[in-house]
Amino acid sequence: MKKIYVGKTKDIYKNSAGNYVLKFKDDVTGANGVFDPGANAVGLSIDGVGHEGLQITKYFFEILKKRGVATHYIDCDLNENTMTVKPAQVFGDGLEFICRFKATGSFFRRYGKYVKENADLDTYVEVTLKDDERCDPLVTEDALVELNILTREEYEEAVALTKEVSTIVRDVLNDRGLTLFDIKLEFGRIDGRIVLIDEISGGNMRVYKGNKFIAPTDLYSFLHD
Repeated sequence: MKKIYVGKTKDIYKNSAGNYVLKFKDDVTGANGVFDPGANAVGLSIDGVGHEGLQITKYFFEILKKRGVATHYIDCDLNENTMTVKPAQVFGDGLEFICRFKATGSFFRRYGKYVKENADLDTYVEVTLKDDERCDPLVTEDALVELNILTREEYEEAVALTKEVSTIVRDVLNDRGLTLFDIKLEFGRIDGRIVLIDEISGGNMRVYKGNKFIAPTDLYSFLHD
C-alpha cells in the first residue's frame, strides 16, 4: 500500500483496489495534555486509543448501515487497527460538522455570557473549516456558498445528516446510560452523493455518565455486550 496522507489521529494509505485504508493511531486532539475533541492539534497520546476508536467506529458505522445511512465504510481489521473505505471527495480542504447537545467546550467559551455551562441545546449544528493555520475557524452557510466550498442545498443536506447521525449515536449511548454532549462529524461526496466519512469514536465526541467524563479508551466497554 502507498501512504498518501499523515493525519493527527490517522494515516491514510491507498490499496491496490483503489480504496483507502485508514490506520488508527494512539494520538488524540487536545491542549496541554488534556483531551479536547474540538481542538485542532494533537495534545497527547493515549495507549490503545487507536484500537478503541476503531472498535467504536466499526460499531456505529455498522449500525448506520442497518439504518440506511450512507457512509464510506467497507470493512475493518481490528488486529491491524485499519479500516478500508471508499474514496470520497471532501468539501474544500475538509469541513467538520459539530452537533452539540450541551453547552460545553468552545461553544461555552464563546457564548458563556448568554448560556449556562452544560445547558441543553436543541441538536445545534455548527461548521468549521479544517485549517490548522487558522485554528479551524467557524464558517457560516453564506460563506461556504460564497467560497464555492459547497452549495446551499449541499449545506442543508449535510446539516440534516449531521443531526440524523448524531441523534442515532446519542440514542444508542442513552440506552447504555450515557449522555452525549457533542460530536464532530465529516462528510464527503461519493458518486455525487453526500455520505458520512472519517470516524465515529470517543476521540471525536464528549460522553458522560452522570457527572463523570468517559475517556476515549473506556467508551467501548459500555457498548460491548
